[in-house]
Amino acid sequence: MTDSGQKFKILKFLKIIFVSFLIIILVLCTIASIRTFSLDVNVGLQLAHWEKTNNISLVIDHKQRQELLANFKEAIRIPTVSFSGTEINTTALLEYDKLLRKAFPTVFSSHLVRHELVANYSHLFWVQGSQPDLLPYLLLAHIDVVPASESDGWEAPPFSAKEIDGFIYGRGTIDDKGALMGILQALEYLLIKGYAPRRGFYIGLGHDEEVSGYKGAVNIARLLKQRGVQLSFVLDEGLAVLDGVVSGLEGPAALIGISEKGSATVKLSVSTLPGHSSMPPRETSIGILAAAVKRLEENPMPRLFGHGPERGTFEHLAHKFRLPVKFIMSNLWLFSPLLGRVLERKSDTNAFVRTTTAVTMFNAGVKVNVIPSLAEAYVNLRIHSAQSLQEVLDLIESTVGDHRVTIELVEGFDPLPVSSSDEISFGFQIIKKTVLDMFPTITVAPGICIGNTDSRHFKDLTSDIYRFIPIWFKPGDAQRFHGINERISKKNYEEIIQFFFSLIQNCDIQKLPEPHSSVHEL
Repeated sequence: MTDSGQKFKILKFLKIIFVSFLIIILVLCTIASIRTFSLDVNVGLQLAHWEKTNNISLVIDHKQRQELLANFKEAIRIPTVSFSGTEINTTALLEYDKLLRKAFPTVFSSHLVRHELVANYSHLFWVQGSQPDLLPYLLLAHIDVVPASESDGWEAPPFSAKEIDGFIYGRGTIDDKGALMGILQALEYLLIKGYAPRRGFYIGLGHDEEVSGYKGAVNIARLLKQRGVQLSFVLDEGLAVLDGVVSGLEGPAALIGISEKGSATVKLSVSTLPGHSSMPPRETSIGILAAAVKRLEENPMPRLFGHGPERGTFEHLAHKFRLPVKFIMSNLWLFSPLLGRVLERKSDTNAFVRTTTAVTMFNAGVKVNVIPSLAEAYVNLRIHSAQSLQEVLDLIESTVGDHRVTIELVEGFDPLPVSSSDEISFGFQIIKKTVLDMFPTITVAPGICIGNTDSRHFKDLTSDIYRFIPIWFKPGDAQRFHGINERISKKNYEEIIQFFFSLIQNCDIQKLPEPHSSVHEL
């Protein structure tokens, strides 16, 4: 064969490859474009025919408003602080118990409500339904708060419940006394109006959530399990309404948490012979440990964006962005790696991309001229839904790669199971409907909690756990959570009451309607 003939065959082969490549690109672009302009996973049950219920409306008059605000402020002023698992303010917890009984007399006296104390300071309410065949649900909140000091820079004393420009300032206004008081206030109003639920439900109020809930929520869950209770769903604190927080998103978005990241605390330690600083070895215990810590920070956990529930979040929000972001977010099947690389650049969005690694404590040395025999570091990890605790521990060991460093798991647990959020998910759709009835222009999307709540202790009682309170977060508000100047507007607190007032009634339907349309399948 001549050289020209062979060159012709090579050129023809390259042409075929090039044309095939162009066809593939064209097909992918066509699919992506169709999906971009047709994907709206939010339609679902909004246009469906819901079962008719005779919901009671709530109109709060001036006197009621003064009373509910006074009770809420009193709740904030009681310093129910949990310092550690063994150090909690029991005096404040007892005072809070008295407040609840005073503020919600109908709840505590109604023949429909059974109340009991759990582990001395937590509360469990059972609200009897008229149709026992309907599976009950559980509303969760917690009494305790994290410590706060005015010297940290608060605009108002953290336990003063002071009003400034329509906001009530104080520790617990967001986390979690707004939800707690809102649930009971809603039930109080319903009972006063003669409401009797068709679907029974529980209200659980833990007293030690801020220190993992091992006495409060754990014992409530154990009690329900002993009684053979199975729940339709659980609703706890977690995510909120984001308004102007997500750059480029048109309008506010309500994110309903359908899972939580796992957690692990790992201790790294190095033991060597002590010595005098005038005759140091080539490597000290501090140096060896510092190098190990540096390797962990320089080699983050693998990028997993798109392999967990965060994918659903972005797909639900996609139609509220403009091009080209809308194109990318509507087609995460194609662009997940690209978006993951963008999100990992900022610490707040990097949490959605991977298991995060934070060195939080480093202890070594007792004297400036003594080489310490022991150096210790503590690493806190929040585990992505696509990883397990064991996988993370294996990666830590391989990254540290030094037999002189002892790696010890102090405590940890796997990511929580992902709850359903499709059109046949009763809990999710009831929460979504309640939000949209109140705020019709909001976009509702499933989300993931990067922190942990008491709800994780109830995973044996239901397959569907949701984490959402309709607290409005504007730019900068997230930093108030466990930070300084925690606050809530008086209007928003009333909205929380209205939310639970409607939610409880919406749960009385026997089943969800048939969906109007199915999720886009391209």
